[in-house]
Amino acid sequence: MSVKVALVGYGYAGRVIHAPLIRAAEGLELSAIVSSRPEAVHADIPPMRVLPFEEVLELPGLDVVVIATPNDLHAPQAHAALEASKHVVIDKPFALNVREAEALIAHAKRAERLLSVFHSRRWDSNNLTLTAIRPRLGTLYQVNLRYDRWRPVVRDRWRERKGPGSGIWFDLGSHLVDQALSQFGWPDWISADIAGQREGAQTDDYFHVVLGYGPLRVILHSSMMTSQPGACIEAQGSTGSLVKYGMDVQEEQLKAQIVPGSPGWGADPVAATFTATDGEAVGAAEHITATPGNYLGYYEQLARAVAQGEDNPVPAEDALKVMRILALGFESAMKGHRLPCRM
Repeated sequence: MSVKVALVGYGYAGRVIHAPLIRAAEGLELSAIVSSRPEAVHADIPPMRVLPFEEVLELPGLDVVVIATPNDLHAPQAHAALEASKHVVIDKPFALNVREAEALIAHAKRAERLLSVFHSRRWDSNNLTLTAIRPRLGTLYQVNLRYDRWRPVVRDRWRERKGPGSGIWFDLGSHLVDQALSQFGWPDWISADIAGQREGAQTDDYFHVVLGYGPLRVILHSSMMTSQPGACIEAQGSTGSLVKYGMDVQEEQLKAQIVPGSPGWGADPVAATFTATDGEAVGAAEHITATPGNYLGYYEQLARAVAQGEDNPVPAEDALKVMRILALGFESAMKGHRLPCRM
């Protein structure tokens, strides 16, 4: 029997990303959507029920509520869903601050419900390729994770307006922080430069953040003013290096209404380059087919977690660590110096 899911929010994230993935994921059934634009929902999914949030929580047999609304609504809507004894998925970032995140975790434990955060970029091609190649890199000394865009004009949308939860450190930074923490664990220290660069910027649209792990430096970088992006991943190790250009294709495939899991899904057309080293000798570059991305992996693991008690794909405790790093990043940028990363 399928796990029944309600999706709250049908803006870009709900319409383009969550709804198609939920509908395609084995073991899940999208039962209802909460949206202020029912005509948009019915244009895409004609038979779908569109209900107010309060009525969705009362649906008989509903198992999971997926929250894909603006960041300032994440915590109150998640608390309401947990109070209604539903399992909850929250789009990243988890909440507006660490205090809100901790309160949600405590509530989920009291309610004995699963609380998961949609850090889907663990399943993107670049991150999976790094995981596959890591054993060949030896001891890592520097890893660059980039997420650049060319958007020179400030848009009138909540992510780019001044307010709680806006800006790209919260938006794109949460992706890169989660990738770094899932790959390398908790860092020793953080040094952050976070700024608004574009004319008329109301919030941050640039960050350059360094996480220190002993001798290893993990550099997280993003800018809205990059017309020629650099490598999305560059990893330098004692026995080799990995360089990978080009972003994961799944979001573009979703925008093109390609069904998740269909032939060619997640296949990255841009090969990675691996270069082996042996002492002071550097070998010839080797082109390696990138590992296909698989956002469906998150939702299919979620289905098994709810129905069969398997592991939560992204436990809320993992997302709380991301929130702590986001907060430390803002503090480091404001103070203008490196800060220790104490748990």
